Amino acid sequence: MSTTPLPGIGVQYDLTTREHRHLSVVAHRDGTRTVNLYRADDTDACAQSLHLTGAETASLIDALMPAHHSPSVLHTTGLGLVAERIELSGHSYWNGRVLGETRMRTETGVSIVAVLRRAEARPSPAPDFRLAGGDTLIVIGTREGVEAAASILGRE
Repeated sequence: MSTTPLPGIGVQYDLTTREHRHLSVVAHRDGTRTVNLYRADDTDACAQSLHLTGAETASLIDALMPAHHSPSVLHTTGLGLVAERIELSGHSYWNGRVLGETRMRTETGVSIVAVLRRAEARPSPAPDFRLAGGDTLIVIGTREGVEAAASILGRE
């Protein structure tokens, strides 16, 4: 399976089955999913597309694999908090700017609890921490706040 970040949208997962069928799932930031099945004779031509609500997605996940865990969502709680990874593109508006300029907590209520850069992690980055394209920010907040943070951080 391959994973492709879709800035401002979510993540696309592509899979080729043992029967050589290509399918993809787009995990949208709003919790919905789009499942695409491609033609057997042309793996670039979509034969069927199905859009699932968040509740339908949860039911399907439970049916397929109860222990499923999305790579971008790190943790959810019964308190309504979500921890998620958000990657800055190389063309991000925030590339080279300091973290404090994002006004993330003020604008969204989300906290940036760590920044991953190459093989190192910077926990609790200070407002003067300079961001770089390719950084992965670990954020925590409400689902709505995380979506707003992804929108702000996806600015190019």
